[in-house]
Amino acid sequence: MSVKIRMSRQGRRHRPFFRINVIDSRTPRDGKIIEKLGHYDPLEKNTEKELVLDIERVKYWLDKGAIPSDAVSEILLRSGLKHKYAAERKTRRALARKRVRSAGLPFLKSERKTEEKSKEEKKA
Repeated sequence: MSVKIRMSRQGRRHRPFFRINVIDSRTPRDGKIIEKLGHYDPLEKNTEKELVLDIERVKYWLDKGAIPSDAVSEILLRSGLKHKYAAERKTRRALARKRVRSAGLPFLKSERKTEEKSKEEKKA
């Protein structure tokens, strides 16, 4: 059984609220959870209440082999919890950037837009 740490969306329209859960990877986003680890409220003004997380349980699940989603991985890094999956993602992204740039293509959307603008200025 592959276990992931990911978010399930709660709240109403235009007022998102996410629970950070341990879930079997085969279940849908808002499906059955194994354990609730905390919650994340992106619209909360108070930074202490924005992210409430049980760090000990997160460490436990990471040690057991649970894989965090990309969004949860970023949240964990912001809260000061470093893990091997973030480093792996960073190296994969660096390799992809190197491969794309060696082909002479832009890697980011902003690079593509600046390239298009420079082409338009040359035409004008």
